[in-house]
Amino acid sequence: MAAAAQTPLSSEFRWSSGALYDGFVGRWSRLVAAEFVPWLGVHTGATWVDVGCGTGELTGAILRTAAPARVISLDPSEGYLDHARASITDPRAEFRHGTDQDVRSLGLAADAVVSGLVLNFVPDAVGALRAAAEVTATRGLIGAYVWDYADQMTLLRHFWDAAVEEDPAARNKDEGVRFPLCAAGALTSAFEGAGLSAVVERPIDVTDRFANFEEYWTPFLSGEAPAPGYLATLPPDRQTKVKKLVMARIPVAADGSITLTCRAWAARGRLAPEAAAQPA
Repeated sequence: MAAAAQTPLSSEFRWSSGALYDGFVGRWSRLVAAEFVPWLGVHTGATWVDVGCGTGELTGAILRTAAPARVISLDPSEGYLDHARASITDPRAEFRHGTDQDVRSLGLAADAVVSGLVLNFVPDAVGALRAAAEVTATRGLIGAYVWDYADQMTLLRHFWDAAVEEDPAARNKDEGVRFPLCAAGALTSAFEGAGLSAVVERPIDVTDRFANFEEYWTPFLSGEAPAPGYLATLPPDRQTKVKKLVMARIPVAADGSITLTCRAWAARGRLAPEAAAQPA
């Protein structure tokens, strides 16, 4: 879920280009979303809200697999919204500028409120979940997923392990250190802290293939968001050293291809009847 309006995401976490994000992390989010949405078990014809929709990967999965009546998707980034609107033209989807707190102004009681790969960026994750609960119908569902940055998000894990070897101070930039929410059990604690019931958490492992190392490495050269942004601060010789250290770690097949498996932690919970919002 996106950061509240008073405390927007720091520029180091933002991607100004939806296309660049899609080529780096979006391809992986798409795979997670495809497994996440059916796992939620939301009935057909439901009204969904996708908070922090980014480039629209989760919204797209809802439209393809859940037969919704309507999906309202919020994000504070106009660049993301432009990308999402251009790639998703389904009339059931509506993309709006907004944050996790703006769900309160939607004037509806949604059947499901979901968020993909954003809850860890929110200054108050429990507060964001409580805001989502305010617009969720009786027994409605709230779900979210985040990357397992510290362990099995191997796309980034290989990079940060190499960066820290080259410069121990890089550890302070590592999402695995900065985001304790992205660990086993942490989403459960946040959901229960927000008053949700019947909370279930699970890992979602997805696998993708790069034709060669350069296909893997090129997105790190964008200069946007934590890992590419950190790399851009280094002089060329140190960037080359980090690249070589990554090459020494990453599994390369005999044909030069690289296959990685990345893990996300997902959670779902129900709004207790006594806490549910009433339809507008």
